[in-house]
Amino acid sequence: MRTAVSRDALMASLRADRWLVIGVEAMRQASTGADLPPPWHPSWIKPMTGFEVEMGLRQLASMLRSGITLLAALRTVSAQASSPRAKRTWAHIAERVFSGDSFAAALTKEGRRFDEIIIRLSEVGERSGELERTISRAADQLEARRELRTAVINALAYPVVAVLAAVGVSAYLVVGVIPKVAEFLSAGGASLPSLTQALVDISTWLTANGLLVLTWIAAAIVAWTLLRLSERGHELEDILLLRIPITGRILRLSGTSLFARSMQIMTESGVTLVDALDTGSRLMANRRFRRRVNAAHAGVISGLSLADALRPAVEFTPMLRRMAAVGEVSGSLPETFGETARFHEMLLALAVKRFGMLIEPVMIVVTGLIVGFVYIAFFTAIFAIAGAS
Repeated sequence: MRTAVSRDALMASLRADRWLVIGVEAMRQASTGADLPPPWHPSWIKPMTGFEVEMGLRQLASMLRSGITLLAALRTVSAQASSPRAKRTWAHIAERVFSGDSFAAALTKEGRRFDEIIIRLSEVGERSGELERTISRAADQLEARRELRTAVINALAYPVVAVLAAVGVSAYLVVGVIPKVAEFLSAGGASLPSLTQALVDISTWLTANGLLVLTWIAAAIVAWTLLRLSERGHELEDILLLRIPITGRILRLSGTSLFARSMQIMTESGVTLVDALDTGSRLMANRRFRRRVNAAHAGVISGLSLADALRPAVEFTPMLRRMAAVGEVSGSLPETFGETARFHEMLLALAVKRFGMLIEPVMIVVTGLIVGFVYIAFFTAIFAIAGAS
């Protein structure tokens, strides 16, 4: 960036360096407050989401490919952002770039709003002169992570909702319906059948001790929350999640595909293997996966091959290590990581689909058994009373 005290001085300086000067325009300072609502406006409550970061990067890459300067593109992204926090963030970045910071340095100063992989790819893009390509790859990584997270959440959300619905129906029957039914049946003067009496006893016990049960559940939730506050406790939880028969496989496929995809994008963009491993470990939400990638990073630094460094990482699927070995020998790590990511993404989609197909009939059967047990107990008592009279 060339600056001068006046327009004429700048033109003279450029001509002295043998530039053909057609025109000179003064650059305006990036505004961080333009078109922003007042601080008390409710729209400030919404944080800047990962989707807004992804869309901002894609818009930025499109404008850079079209020949728009980085500073002008950043100002356009800020003006077009949908939320106040996103507008202000991109405006701050534009202001820092205007002040002389690199794009990667400007992103770093925004704290945790931008993932490490975005900053690392931006550094590579600025050094290689292909910033638009690396920014687009960063957006691709964010999109892949978003779709992966959505698939896993959808797979795990249905059984949780179904279990909560079954528990809610059971609690309503036990606490609200059965006591009235028992009162009605007792008015007939006949002794209740053993099945009905067992149901009544369960209802009576839960009604009497319901507060104690809720207290124990709340205490367990608090203890679990406190355990997760420590790094070791959170990792222990992640290990246990990976060992659950069906959902553990989904999480393993998810972690493997995320790691392979991020490594493909970074190595393909020119990030060194050591730096890619360092960045990849920070992208892993599961603490166990993160520890394994950190160990692999240390192993590669000490001289091990990537395949040998990943050997203790049994949480990843075996294919990842074997494909890494092939990629190192053939010199095609980005391509082998890409193939690994595509294969595991396909397996993940199938696993999620099968999980949904399996869990739905199971929850229907469980809920039907609970409701059916109550109905059978009720009608058994009705028939017993009718027979006694």
